[in-house]
Order: sequence, then structure tokens, then C-alpha cells
Amino acid sequence: MNDRVVSLLDNYDIEVLRTAKGRGAILCEAKQGYYIFKEYHGHQNKLEFQNELLKKAGYHKELFIEQIVPAKDGALFVKDQDQNIYILKTYFAGRECNIRDMEECRQAVHALAVLHKTLTMPVEDAEDFTQVFRIDHEYEKHNKELKKVRRFLRERSQKTDFELFLLSCYDAFLEKAVQTTEDLKSYDMEKECRHILSQGYVCHGDYQYHNLLRNESQIAVINFEKCIRDNPIRDLYLFLRKLLEKNNWNIEMGKELIHVYQEEKPLSAHDFVQLYYRFAYPEKFWKIVNFYFNSGKAWIPEKNTEKLKKVIEGEQDKQNFLDSLFSMIS
Repeated sequence: MNDRVVSLLDNYDIEVLRTAKGRGAILCEAKQGYYIFKEYHGHQNKLEFQNELLKKAGYHKELFIEQIVPAKDGALFVKDQDQNIYILKTYFAGRECNIRDMEECRQAVHALAVLHKTLTMPVEDAEDFTQVFRIDHEYEKHNKELKKVRRFLRERSQKTDFELFLLSCYDAFLEKAVQTTEDLKSYDMEKECRHILSQGYVCHGDYQYHNLLRNESQIAVINFEKCIRDNPIRDLYLFLRKLLEKNNWNIEMGKELIHVYQEEKPLSAHDFVQLYYRFAYPEKFWKIVNFYFNSGKAWIPEKNTEKLKKVIEGEQDKQNFLDSLFSMIS
């Protein structure tokens, strides 16, 4: 970000002491505290929803929840001369959560449960299902893409070693994706939507280690731009999936972290069903296919093959973990 963008900070009632460039953002130290200034790419109504959500979540003794800082004129954003939108948020001086440290993972999951107890927003119309993210619809889109890419691969005359390898395991993963989606559709998704709306559930939407900052006494949860109305299981699944993939789907680790969550916010049998289906869908395989299809085909990174091999090798461990989920239903 250039000096012209930094000058937009004059629109805020803060006294900036110094600034530094971060990941596509400007970190600010001011007399009033720490802030982060970044470009916003979403819709204005989503920003207003996010602001209300963050104000409601507020501050906890053990959690720091970022807040959007209004400009001097009360607006939630400012624009540069090219009409790009920028927002200023409170920030936290700390480091990212270390997912290689089991104790920090426990703290992260506990923090998520604490967050979920307050991360709710009432709705006016509990029958308006368009407000809710539909995981079954998402999987149907993924399945269409998987079928499209399979046709592309089969019709491709000259195939690379990666493409041949991908085709060799494609049908098994596609079958699993389709079957999981069908099983999920047989589950009453309208009832699920009604449940989400009646409870006013909202998820962080991107609960990962780089959105968790910590110091000696507190954990901060940042980057709520992807907040969405969905079952809170969404956040728990996302955090656990990435962690368990790196740890060969360690059953004891998964169970322990789920228990940590439940100590603060108990899970129902209904929640476990949702968690099961989200784990059951071969999302990592879809991500590899999606990356391959939307990238240049002239040169395919060796890393793609390594990732695919790891997914295949981990399938049995993943299934063992899925089987263990049902043993946890009380």
C-alpha cells in the first residue's frame, strides 16, 4: 500500500504514531492502541452485518474480538480516489496460534466455543432460508465441477503423469462426493436451516490459526469478513480438518479437542451428524482438482502430486476417525 492509502487514515479520529506494512494491509500504532487498515472487497450490507455482529460479541475477559472503527463522519469505510473501499479495525499485538502446540490448539478450540456462545444475530423471518449457507448446495456445485473436470481429463489426448495419476483415483473420490451429498440431502436440510435461523447462529467463517493471535494472557479472534449464517459446526470442522490432516487423522487428538469444545458448549447428536457429513465429503480432493483445473496446464507443480498422494494415503485414517465420531454421541 502506498502513501496515498496511508493518508486515508486522516479520516479517522486516531493519532497515528507509526505504520508498517502487513499482509495486504497497514498496521498502525496510535495513541489509542493498535489498528489495522485494509481494503474491503465485500458488499456494504455485509459490512454492516459484520459490524453489528462484532459489537454484539464485544470484549471478553479471555478473548479479544476485533471491532470496526467508524470514520469521523460515522461511515464504516472510506474510499480512495479510485473508489476502492478501506476499513479500519482494532488490532492485537500478538503472534499467530501455533497449531503444532497441542495446548494452544486446546485454547483455540475453547476460545471458539466461548465465541459461539455470543456469536448470534436474531432474524426477522425464520422461514427465509436464503439467509442461510446451504452446505448441500455447495457440495452439489463441487460435484458438478468434479464431473466436468473428469470429462476434460478423459478427452485430453496427451496426459501428464499427474493427470494419469489423478484419473486413476478419480472415480472413487467422485463416488464418495456424490454419495455424501445424497446422504446429506436425505437429511432434512430445511429443518437444519430453520434451526440455524431460530437460534440466530453466525459462524466466523474462517476460523484458522492465522486468524487467532495470542499473547501471555489473551487470545484475539480477527478477520470476520467471511462471517456467515451456518451451523457453528462449520468453524469447528474447519479448524479440526486442517489440524487432523497434518496429524494423520489422529483419533485421540480429534476426540480431545471436541471434548474441549463440549466442556464450554455441548454438542447434540444433530451437531455430530453435521460434523460427520462435513468430514465425510472429500473436500481436499476437490480442492486439488479445482486448483489443477483453474491453473495453467503447461506445467503442473510436483506439489500437486504430493498432495494427492497424501490424500489417498490418509483415506483409511480419515475413515477410522469418522467411525469414531459416532462413539462420541451421548
